Amino acid sequence: MADDQRLWGYTEVAAHLGISVGAARSRGSRGSLPAPDDDSVPDRPRWKPATFKGWKPVGRGFRSDLHGTPAPSPLDSGAS
Repeated sequence: MADDQRLWGYTEVAAHLGISVGAARSRGSRGSLPAPDDDSVPDRPRWKPATFKGWKPVGRGFRSDLHGTPAPSPLDSGAS
């Protein structure tokens, strides 16, 4: 199977996101990951690597400074 057709489990997703496998499972159970591309096996969702291309987690605990998303500048808020 070609690398672009290989499906990722929680281990590969965790490695890609830089989190633990437990954290990936937790995010999956909370619905904080993209919908799986293959959920034919109960409790073993699988994703295509392309599903995570351009996808960025949102919400509590997301470190945008580690993922190339610039933090808002205090000057951008319009406060004087």
